[in-house]
Amino acid sequence: MADNFNFELVSPERLLVSGSVSEVVIPATEGEMTVMANHAPTMTTIKPGIVTVKFADGRKDRYVVFGGFADIVPTGCTLLAESAIHVDEFNRDDIARRVEAARADLSTATSDEQKFGIETYLSQLTTLQGAILPA
Repeated sequence: MADNFNFELVSPERLLVSGSVSEVVIPATEGEMTVMANHAPTMTTIKPGIVTVKFADGRKDRYVVFGGFADIVPTGCTLLAESAIHVDEFNRDDIARRVEAARADLSTATSDEQKFGIETYLSQLTTLQGAILPA
């Protein structure tokens, strides 16, 4: 049986999760990470994606996040999201607004570095859109 650890998912609007979990899969910028008890201390940035939480009682839940960072220590993990919502509360209009805003930002970008950052974010949004909203 896996050890449990404390996990918190926090957005500027509210605390979405705070409790004992056995596993959390987070969309780290460098790729998905599975966090478990006794994980090596790590701090990572988060890209738009889905956080999957497996609670100590075996129940699973999913949340959509839009960037942020995670602080991981052997006894816990705190994910501070720029924006987060339960996957059941997510809707097509929200992601469409984010895609349109990113496209508008791209059209006014002045440097190659700025354009690259916006294009990367737009790609991440498009991937997320395909993952949670069937065509």
